[in-house]
Amino acid sequence: MNFQQIYLDVISKRFKNLKEQGDKTLSQLNHEQFHWTINEESNSIAVIVKHISGNMISRWTDFLTTDGEKSTRNRDDEFIDSFTTTEEILTTWEKGWQVFLDAIEQLTEADLEKVITIRGEQHSVIDAIERQMSHYAQHVGQIIYIAKQVTGSQWQTLSIPRGQSQNFTDAMVKKHQ
Repeated sequence: MNFQQIYLDVISKRFKNLKEQGDKTLSQLNHEQFHWTINEESNSIAVIVKHISGNMISRWTDFLTTDGEKSTRNRDDEFIDSFTTTEEILTTWEKGWQVFLDAIEQLTEADLEKVITIRGEQHSVIDAIERQMSHYAQHVGQIIYIAKQVTGSQWQTLSIPRGQSQNFTDAMVKKHQ
């Protein structure tokens, strides 16, 4: 397997893992928790979901052939919490990820050598992918952090539980021997 295919496989796996962390986080929230903010300048989880989805749909629809900032996108509107139901939030989350993951899965090794545009600025396809990895990881991290705050002691960890690091490491080493 060559480097380009390895890269495509790795990013697919990493982005799917990022979505899974978001999925597991969102599943722990009730309707009010999606809309909670610490102050007027902060974004709720609902708003972050709306923004991520808007970004994904804009950037990854016709990714290789059109500018990543589509004229149909209203980025400013993404920061207004207009959701009335939890289902709307989850549908928005899924729609963005579907567009994005479909685009990632369709990339070929040759596509990695292409150049795309975002707001008129040229980027290599690899740079555009890495830019989005950073962006989406930042926002999923925000979602997780806010969710931990609003769920408190009800939070179900997404990784190794506190005090279990050595047991986890030992099990992983044993598994891979």
